Amino acid sequence: MISELKKYYKGKKVYLTGHTGFKGSWMLVVLDYLGANVKGYALKAPRRNDLFYAIDGEVLCDSQIDDIRDRKTLSDSIKDFQPDIIFHFAAQALVRESYSIPVETFDINVMGSVHVLDAMLQLEKPCSAVMITTDKVYENMEWDFHYKENDRLGGFDPYSSSKAGCEIAISSYQKAFFNLENYSEHQKALSSARGGNVIGGGDWSDDRIIPDLVRALSSDKPLDVRNPKSIRPWQHVLELLYGYLLLAMRLQQDAKKYQGAYNFGPEKGDEMTVEELVRTAIKVWGSGHFDHKPDLSNLHEAGILRLDIDKAKSLLKWIPKWTSAETVEKTMSWYKDFCDGESALELCRKQIREYFE
Repeated sequence: MISELKKYYKGKKVYLTGHTGFKGSWMLVVLDYLGANVKGYALKAPRRNDLFYAIDGEVLCDSQIDDIRDRKTLSDSIKDFQPDIIFHFAAQALVRESYSIPVETFDINVMGSVHVLDAMLQLEKPCSAVMITTDKVYENMEWDFHYKENDRLGGFDPYSSSKAGCEIAISSYQKAFFNLENYSEHQKALSSARGGNVIGGGDWSDDRIIPDLVRALSSDKPLDVRNPKSIRPWQHVLELLYGYLLLAMRLQQDAKKYQGAYNFGPEKGDEMTVEELVRTAIKVWGSGHFDHKPDLSNLHEAGILRLDIDKAKSLLKWIPKWTSAETVEKTMSWYKDFCDGESALELCRKQIREYFE
């Protein structure tokens, strides 16, 4: 598959929103590995130690620092670049933060996505887009159930519901403007990708389990764990990026077959509680401990979430390569080597080769 991806993406013009974020930075390194021509559009990375700076992200793309909420600036940028493919990553991506800034969360996630879709509509050339949403778009009843792409959308917190709103907007543009019955006329293909609880080296975000753990371990302090029994579909960032890359490629090859929403997650039965993830990570690191600190904020967070990935497996032939345990091992090894002085860019490239080759 890597030979097909390299052949397809070499020289392709790829527009990447959110390129300064954690997932966006990894995508920059992957697209560089594949030989793509990348234009990035995002806000400035907020922390000096963010992965974007550690990999010299400005060298890997034509980087434009602007706001996804600025419709005209974004539209002009996409029109000037004339992309073959759009990956829309830009988002307010933190559940707990969304309780503090609900209006901004809806503005960034819903209207930001609409701005991307509308800019794509104005293009007078073939283009495919993969819009990144989340595994949290479903009306989660917290049952022992794997959600499928046609299950009901919803969301308790502003982040989850804003991403469900993105899905509704995406569906509207698919039907109203990028209808497959008229594909020969507009030549636009559009899909959404639903995955979450992504981990991997170089994430220094606040209020995320792995960055919080690495900060605790590196300072020899205990990690406070809010919900140790919560179950999440943990997955390495490269698993998701591989799915997005496959999906965009297939969309341009056969839009009528591949357009739509896709879940990306671990295999059924391959899951970890928060406590199991922390214990595995500490074992790889070689030291450390944690405490259960009950969450007194009364902010709702789902206790269980599982995805059905049969569609991605059957249509895209996408299959997770690393188990949850391997994912944690790869992630913590990245951080450990980075803290020992190794280059962030070379560590990313090393794991990309391990994954794809």
